[in-house]
Amino acid sequence: MAVVTNKRSVMTLYSGALDILSHRVRIVLAEKGVSCEVIPVEAKSKPDDLLDLNPYGTIPTLVDRELVLYDSNIIMEYLDERFPHPPLMPVYPVARARARLIIHRIDKEWSPVVRKLESPKTTDLKGAAKELTNILLQLTPIFNATPYFLNEEFTLVDCCVAPILWRLPMWNITLPAAEGKIIMKYADRLFQRNSFQASLTEPEQELRKPS
Repeated sequence: MAVVTNKRSVMTLYSGALDILSHRVRIVLAEKGVSCEVIPVEAKSKPDDLLDLNPYGTIPTLVDRELVLYDSNIIMEYLDERFPHPPLMPVYPVARARARLIIHRIDKEWSPVVRKLESPKTTDLKGAAKELTNILLQLTPIFNATPYFLNEEFTLVDCCVAPILWRLPMWNITLPAAEGKIIMKYADRLFQRNSFQASLTEPEQELRKPS
C-alpha cells in the first residue's frame, strides 16, 4: 500500500470523466455531501502522482490524508462508514450481505459486457448491446418490485446500477416498450436525485442532451 508523505488537507479523488467505476464513487460522495477535490484522469496521460500512489495506476483512486484506496467497492464502503449519514447500506447483517452479493454479481455479470461495449477492439457491438439488454430485461420484476434495487431505500447497489443505465443511449441500447417503461421508471427515480445530477461530469451530461 502506498504511503502518502505529504498529507492532503482535502480528500482527493482521481476520476475518469466517463469512467463508470469513478461515477459510482462520485455518486456516493455527492450523496454524502463530502467536500472532495476531483482530479480528472485520462487513460493515455495518467498523472505521475497517481502512479506513485496506486501501483496499478487505476481509477478511481481515493486519497484521504495518509490513506490511499483504489477499488471502487472498497472506496464506496469506506465512504459509507466514514460518513455514516445518510447510510447507503442496510442495517442488518443479512441484508448487507445480500447487497454486497448483488454488487458482486453486477461486477461479474454486467461489467464484462460493459467493457465490451466500451472497448474499441470489440467487433460485435450489437451482440454486446443485446447481451446487456437481455440481462436488464431478465431483471424487470426486480426493477418493479421496490422503489430502489431490492430495497425501499437508496443504497450502494443503486450507485452501481445508475451509471450503467445512464449510458444506454451511448451504446445505442433501446429497451422494448413494456419492460423498458418499468426499467426507465426506476432509472428516472435515480437520475432525478440531486446527488446523481451533482455527480455528472460534463461529458456524462452530454450523453443525454438532445442532439
